[in-house]
Amino acid sequence: MEEKPSKSAEDPQHVESSSGFDVSAAQVIQHGRLFTTQGFTGIFSNKYVTLCAAFATMGGALFGYDQGVVSVTLVMDQFIEQFPEVGPDASGAGFKKGLMTAMIELGAFLGAMNQGWIADKCSRKWSILVAVFIFLAGSALQTGAMNFGMLVGGRFVGGIGVGMLAMVAPLYISEIAPPEIRGTLLVLQELSIVTAIVAAFYTTYGTRHIQSEWSWRLPFLLQMAPAILLGIGVPFLPYSPRWLAMRGRDDEALQVLSKLRNLPATDARVLQEWFEIRSEVVYRKEVDAERHPGLQDGSRWSRVRLQIVGYLDCFRPGAWKRTHVGIGLMFFQQFVGVNALIYYSPTLFGTMGLSYQMQLDMSGVLNIIQMVACWWSLWGMDKLGRRPLLLGGGICMTISHLVVSILVAKYQNSWETHPTEGWVSVAFLFFFMLTYGATWGPIPWAMPAEIFPSSLRAKGMAYATMSNWFNNFVIGLITPPLVQNTGYGTYIFFCTFCCLALVWVWFVVPETNGRTLEQMDDVFNDNTGEAEAARRARIEGEMATRVWHNGDAKAGGLATAGHV
Repeated sequence: MEEKPSKSAEDPQHVESSSGFDVSAAQVIQHGRLFTTQGFTGIFSNKYVTLCAAFATMGGALFGYDQGVVSVTLVMDQFIEQFPEVGPDASGAGFKKGLMTAMIELGAFLGAMNQGWIADKCSRKWSILVAVFIFLAGSALQTGAMNFGMLVGGRFVGGIGVGMLAMVAPLYISEIAPPEIRGTLLVLQELSIVTAIVAAFYTTYGTRHIQSEWSWRLPFLLQMAPAILLGIGVPFLPYSPRWLAMRGRDDEALQVLSKLRNLPATDARVLQEWFEIRSEVVYRKEVDAERHPGLQDGSRWSRVRLQIVGYLDCFRPGAWKRTHVGIGLMFFQQFVGVNALIYYSPTLFGTMGLSYQMQLDMSGVLNIIQMVACWWSLWGMDKLGRRPLLLGGGICMTISHLVVSILVAKYQNSWETHPTEGWVSVAFLFFFMLTYGATWGPIPWAMPAEIFPSSLRAKGMAYATMSNWFNNFVIGLITPPLVQNTGYGTYIFFCTFCCLALVWVWFVVPETNGRTLEQMDDVFNDNTGEAEAARRARIEGEMATRVWHNGDAKAGGLATAGHV
C-alpha cells in the first residue's frame, strides 16, 4: 500500500503539531491570541501568574517600607537623642537629614546599574535572591547603628539591594504576564510600594511611644521579615520564558509558558507566543552579530565586553527612543514632588500651620490616599491606557501644586487667623497624591519594563531604574533646604516640573496598552526600513515552521525543532 504524503511534505509551510493538530505555519503568525479578559478581572482567571507577580513585588515592598520609615523616625525624640546631628538645633541638620534620607537612593542607583547584567547572567529570579542578601546586610547595619556614619552606611548598603529588587521585579513581571493583564500586574509593583509605605508609617507612629532606642531600631529590624520570606520563596518562582529563550533553553521556555498561560503546550496561542519570543531572540542575535562581529568568539572576555556594549546599544537607532521614554518617565515621576511629600510630609504640613500631632495624622492619611488611588489603577491601567492617564495626571498635579503655592505664599505667616485656607492647602495636597497614585505612581514602573526588546530589556530597565534612584536621591537631598529657604517656592518648583511632564508626554510617549512585548517595534516605529523588514520576514518564516513538529513526530512529544 502506497503511503500518502503528509501535508508538511506537500507544503513546507503546513505542518502538524506534536499532538496531531493540523495547522498551517501562517496561522502561527496570524492567529488572534487572547489569553484572558483585559484589565482587573483578567487577573482572577490566571491565579498562578498573578500569584507569581504578586510575590515578586515583595521587593517593591522593601523599597516602600524604607521610604515610609523615615518620615516619623526623623522627628522621634529617641532618634534625635541617639543622632544629634539631625536635631533641629544642630548645625547643617537640613543637609544631614537629606543625606541620611537620600543615601538609600544613592545605593539603589548603584544596585540598579549592576542588576541589568546580573539579571541577564543568572536569570531574573535568582538575581532577586542576590538582592535579598544585600538588603538584609544593610538592614542589620541600620538596626544596630551606633553612630550616624554607621546608619548612613547601612542605608547605602540596603539601598543597593532595594535598587536591584526595584529594577528586576517589574522586569520579571513583564516577561511572565499575558499582554491583556500586563499593565494590571505591573501596577502591583507600585501597590506593593505604597502599601509598605503605609505599613512603615504606622509602625513608626506606634513605636515612637517606646521610651528607649527600640522606638526607632524596631522598625528597621521588622523590614527584614518580608525580605527573608521573599528569599525563601524565590526557588519556587518559575523562570522567565523570555530569559530561557535568550539562553537557548527553548524546550523549558515552552513548558514554563504553558504553565504561566494555564494552557497545554500544544495550544496555538501558546505556540504563537513561543514563536514570537524565539523569533525576537534570533533577530536580536543576528543584529548583535552584525553590530559587534569581533565579540562572537564565545570567550569570557568577549561575553563581558558584550554586556558592556549592551548598555551602549540602548542609545543606538532603534532603541534610543525607548531609553529616552524609560529615563524620562522616572525623571518626571520624582520631580513632580511625590517623595518630598513622603519623606518630609510632617515638615510640609508644618508650613501650613498644623500642630505636631496633626502633622503626623495628616501624613498617615496622605499615604493611605496614595494606596487607595493605586488600587484604582489596577482597573484603569489596562482599561484606559498609559498615555491618557499620564496626561490627565499631569494636568491635575499641576493644578494642585499651583493652588498650594498660592495659598502658602499668601498665608504662610498668618495660618492662625486663616485656618480654612490651611485646610484647603492640605486638601489639594491630598488631591495631588490621589492623582499621582492613580497615574504617575504606577505607570513609570510599568512602561520601561515593557518597551525594550528582549536583548536590551534588562539593561534598558536598569537605565530607567537608575534614573528613578538618582532623581530620588536629588529630591531627598534638596527638599529640606528648599522648604527651609523658599517656603512656597517648593511648590512652584514642583508645579513647573508637573507642567513640563505634561508637555513631554504629549509629544514623546506612545501608547503601549494591549501590545505584546514583541510588538513594541511597531509602537515606536523602529526597524521599519526595507532591509529590517525583510530580515524579520525571513526569520518569522523560518521560525514559524520550527514551532511545529513535522508529521513523523511522536504524538504528545514536545513541539520543537531544536535550539536556534
